[in-house]
Amino acid sequence: MAEIVGTQDIENAVVAFVIDRETQAGRKPIDTRFVTSTAGDLISGDRLIEVKGYSGTSRGADLRVGTDQAQAAVSDGSFHLYIVENVGQGDPALFRLLDLHGEQLRRLMIQAVERSYVTVPWPDDEHDALSAAETAGVHGGPTSEPR
Repeated sequence: MAEIVGTQDIENAVVAFVIDRETQAGRKPIDTRFVTSTAGDLISGDRLIEVKGYSGTSRGADLRVGTDQAQAAVSDGSFHLYIVENVGQGDPALFRLLDLHGEQLRRLMIQAVERSYVTVPWPDDEHDALSAAETAGVHGGPTSEPR
């Protein structure tokens, strides 16, 4: 099995894994990742599921969820946060699924800290061009000039 690297590949692998697990459990999961009015990645039976994938373990990591997901975690008893670990090694048989929901999730949400982020696209071609320039010894280095 090939390793799974990259955020999008990990997300796709864990969603496919969860869809398979939900189907095996007799539910009919629907991928809602591109439905803006839904606070989760999947709707499966009576469950609203947000899926988080980790290359290794999530132990000790903060769990990042969107504001709408945080609200659903507190107010919607059908909300489940599925944490899928050990994805990076590539074999779904070795993935580990943790289902965080109900009272345990609500208890953790009491400690949640809201943050604001700006996401900067980092396309492969930009990364590769900068890496090639650094490897060739062509770089701007640190600068004190404002940009």
